[in-house]
Amino acid sequence: MLDLLLKGGLLHQPNGSAPVFAAIGLQGGQIAYVGDPVDAPAAREVIDLSGQLITPGFIDSHNHLLLGFDPEAVNLQDLVVLDEVRSRLAEFANSRPDLEWICGENANYSVVEGRRPNAGDLAGITNRPIFITTYDQHSVWLNDVAIRALGIEPGVELSWGRPEFDEVTNKPTGWVTDFYTSAMTTLGLKALQRDIPMYSPDRRYRKLLASMEMATRFGITTVVEPQVPMAELDLFNRALGEGKLTSRVIAALFHPIDEGSDFRMELKSAIDNHVPAKNLSLGPIKLYADDVIEPHTAWLLDDYANKPGHRGNPSTSVAEFHHIVAELDRMGLQTHTHATGDGGIRLVLDAIENAAKLNATSDRRHGIVHVECIHPDDLSRLAQLGITAAMQPRHCSPDLIEGSWMNNVGEDRWDRAWRIKSLQAVGTHVALSSDWQVGEMDPLVGIYSAMTRASLDGKKSWTQDERISLSAAIDGYTKEGAWAWHREAEFGALGIGMAADIVVWSSNLHEYTSDPAGLLGQSALLTIVDGQIVHDAR
Repeated sequence: MLDLLLKGGLLHQPNGSAPVFAAIGLQGGQIAYVGDPVDAPAAREVIDLSGQLITPGFIDSHNHLLLGFDPEAVNLQDLVVLDEVRSRLAEFANSRPDLEWICGENANYSVVEGRRPNAGDLAGITNRPIFITTYDQHSVWLNDVAIRALGIEPGVELSWGRPEFDEVTNKPTGWVTDFYTSAMTTLGLKALQRDIPMYSPDRRYRKLLASMEMATRFGITTVVEPQVPMAELDLFNRALGEGKLTSRVIAALFHPIDEGSDFRMELKSAIDNHVPAKNLSLGPIKLYADDVIEPHTAWLLDDYANKPGHRGNPSTSVAEFHHIVAELDRMGLQTHTHATGDGGIRLVLDAIENAAKLNATSDRRHGIVHVECIHPDDLSRLAQLGITAAMQPRHCSPDLIEGSWMNNVGEDRWDRAWRIKSLQAVGTHVALSSDWQVGEMDPLVGIYSAMTRASLDGKKSWTQDERISLSAAIDGYTKEGAWAWHREAEFGALGIGMAADIVVWSSNLHEYTSDPAGLLGQSALLTIVDGQIVHDAR
């Protein structure tokens, strides 16, 4: 007897095929029946649908669960004008006299036209220190009180970032770059936990749980947390032990770029000694090839359009990066490498190609994350080398990248931006994801963005040649996500014997093929993980 039978729905078919009416039966955590409802075995529970779309569970291949919204911090996500930022910070500070620090999240780089924000822009809001992370987590914005509290002055180094100093006065500007690459190191995290309340283990754990709840609500049945410091792995083990990992989690362990062979052995030991669990596995190793384009810290092959003579830098020397990737590859480990600039992307491609030759390895399925600005000469290399492009369609929306990103890269290189369709066309496995909380976690927002290359209000669109179909976008969140992590035999398809990770959507999403804006009004009706309903919005 089946545990659960879903009938009256439309089943998603991969590779652009039309969905089909069929029943799907679940038993013992697996799909046990697909076919005509008349012929279905008896079931303990039957759910009648009304033509809603049934898909494999969505796989979010790059989702920072540990960066979920903090209720004791102020969210600046939707603000693009400095006066609005100041008002919201002041309102929050006045409402929370109990907080020693005023922490903010998701600030935009371009809230001050023509320049980067500085400490002076935060003057007079409060007499307490202000600590604000940008929407991409790669920069921090401080007020003067915070600068003094942290002891930032010439000659002082931070373990969690690189403070900027005024070229004329040599005084700290209140801006700190290279944040996230440093903050999740052992020393960086220890310092943040000591100085910044937002990074306490308890607050980080609450963020993790809130993000997990969101994931199941949005139809995400497998989440790849792409940057787990060894020091925070216990947070996931705690959530597993408490039964709070309602979606499956693949944890990518973070490799700070300055760590050596001994640390790589620690990573290998942690993975080898991990006790297998259905909802928690240790997967790839997270690396950085460069930083991000907005603060001019990504590595470009040519000068930034608005900063002549400056191309950014790789995270380490080319030789050292090649060495790290080759050693991890030789140890049998998969890499998941952040690269945004065309220089950073080429560095990863060259390193993976070199590793495969040195080690005579194949099918590691190393991944490049973001792939924001790829040189045309490198477009086919990901497919040739068996590399997954883990990409975030929402990132290319004009309402997110107008200003800093577009201006920094320059219009002559806009045709290199987030080339999802072109990469798919040459056979690259493109796994789609949110990069929560940089972008909204809801995969329907990602699908809309992939289909339109437009802002959420639909008023602005760009690089339209890279738009993809609804079916291709769903595949990017399902079968391509499964392939990326060597899990295609278990997840990503609605076949007999596959894991019973399934989403029933609120409608037939294909009704919005010609009007993608309608997707933004839809939602996950049922989310099923391992045959168990973990979200029910009926």
